[in-house]
Amino acid sequence: MSDLSVANSMRRPRAPRKPASPAPAPDATPSPAAPSGGAGLDTAYLETLLGYNARRAALSVIAVFLRRMEPFDLRPVDFSVLTLIAHNPGVTSRQLCAALDILPPNLVGMVKNLQKRGLIVRKPHPTDRRAQGLHLSAGGKRLQREAQSTATELEHDVSSALTPNELATLNALLRKVYQR
Repeated sequence: MSDLSVANSMRRPRAPRKPASPAPAPDATPSPAAPSGGAGLDTAYLETLLGYNARRAALSVIAVFLRRMEPFDLRPVDFSVLTLIAHNPGVTSRQLCAALDILPPNLVGMVKNLQKRGLIVRKPHPTDRRAQGLHLSAGGKRLQREAQSTATELEHDVSSALTPNELATLNALLRKVYQR
């Protein structure tokens, strides 16, 4: 038996795929008795869960973020790193890891990439000889300012269903969940 056939024989058999259900007509409106979830599913229990709602909201915001940040070639984490450096010149990698809950090995590649793009520079830290402070280059400052303006606009757009007080309350409540 060849290595490939051994590998294939060790795989768990999969059930045949079910065909996708047809999409509803564009002008179709759900009946009042229909469950609240998409595709006719009852999502009532899931909608009582913080994690489910937070994830669904995050996915909606991130989809818009990715589209709007494409011209800057920035992922959400890249934007966060650049923004923290912009607002905290001389910040260390260790501080970034703590603030963003990123593992150091993951940040190393990100910093190298941003440095290769000419967006950040490393300078000796003024009080810790072992550390290097991170600073935005002139191009990094320009890109970060434009990206921050775009992020502010997209946040306004995706939260337009909320009043300013509701948005402030939502942000405060979410921070209470992750800053415990």
